[in-house]
Amino acid sequence: MAGPTKRVVMPQLGESVHEGTISKWLVKPGDKVVEFEPMLEVDTDKVSAEVPAPVTGILREILAQEGQTVQAGAEIAVVEVGGDGKAPAPEATAPIAPIAPKAAGSPAPPLAAAATPAPTGDGAEPVPAVLATGEHRYSPAVQMLASELKVDLSRIVGTGIGGRVSKKDVQNFAASAKEAKAAGGSAPTPPSAPATPGEGDQVVQLTRVRRLIAENMTRSKSTIPHAWQTQEADMSGVVANRAANKAAFMKQEGFSLTYLPYVMAAAVSALREHPEVNSTFNETELIVHRDINVGVSVGLEDTLVVPVVRRADGLSIAGLARAVNDVATRARSKQLKADDLSGGTFTVNNSGTFGTLFSYSVINPGQAGILTMEAIVDRPVAVSGMIGIKPMMYLCFSFDHRVLDGLQAARFLVSCRKWLEAVTVETPVY
Repeated sequence: MAGPTKRVVMPQLGESVHEGTISKWLVKPGDKVVEFEPMLEVDTDKVSAEVPAPVTGILREILAQEGQTVQAGAEIAVVEVGGDGKAPAPEATAPIAPIAPKAAGSPAPPLAAAATPAPTGDGAEPVPAVLATGEHRYSPAVQMLASELKVDLSRIVGTGIGGRVSKKDVQNFAASAKEAKAAGGSAPTPPSAPATPGEGDQVVQLTRVRRLIAENMTRSKSTIPHAWQTQEADMSGVVANRAANKAAFMKQEGFSLTYLPYVMAAAVSALREHPEVNSTFNETELIVHRDINVGVSVGLEDTLVVPVVRRADGLSIAGLARAVNDVATRARSKQLKADDLSGGTFTVNNSGTFGTLFSYSVINPGQAGILTMEAIVDRPVAVSGMIGIKPMMYLCFSFDHRVLDGLQAARFLVSCRKWLEAVTVETPVY
């Protein structure tokens, strides 16, 4: 006799995140699930995360399939609490349609209606993006907005799952049409069909996180006038300080002391000295932020995320190291929450760990700049009229030219460089 069941719902993975796309189920019907252990992987518009099982039992039914976008709070699975793993009675579980494998390079089949259809995100009743006949379907909210803006929906290429057209797609199309008309041109035309894969080509579907990165970087380069400067810092004091502290730090903290916290501390000090760098350009005003929330680039296997260390100006070098280790560890184990990736006011990037010497980094939208630390390399330099070998590092600064001019950017970089060059063996880490 089957035991009591619990309906598993899509969790809200962040304060401003209201839906998620199921990228992978880690268990299948009949498998045992254990409370707090990963049950599925979910992509949101901000982060990819593992969702733990809320109870221990047997997964009896999957209500939302891989690739389906589900609103927070919607039911996605049924778990028999304390089940013994035996197959359920035929009437206990609705059959789950198998997902046919798709050969690489073959076109994606039209979306069919699932047991719980994917929501549109427009506040309307969800509908499939494309019918089996190939005809597009639009939510009532999208149709109403298109009517108000006098937009032909057939001319819009949707950016949602399965080519779904969202309200944002309609708004963007209408805005582009208005700009083109004002400039004396014609209304925008939909982009050309994607390239057809050739023999031997591999087709890799973009994850939602990768699509978001592409959208953010495109928006950044198309809306922010980037400018770039670099200065070279003598890292002798930092190298000596780390060498003197790394053994004790490893023993006490359990992880390595790297150079990144030193550069973050330098950036934080410079941001206090030049608060206009810690700001957001808002068309008619400049929002200078009180808190210094530093985003740190963390490279994963197939993507890059930028979790945020909040109120970094209140942390020591050791505190910054702990914070970076925490977010990097959680990023690599897919334990980040969407809120961990929001609220950054400035970003520090560590391309130098891969040996790069000069990087022209793209600014995160909403920020005024991004500082990149490059590889520390022993180089011959002039020292008191003589040639000496010193560990040198380039600091590269991409900045929003609407917020900062070259002089302000140079002053910020000078402050970063001077802080790093003032570090000695005696500089406290804690």
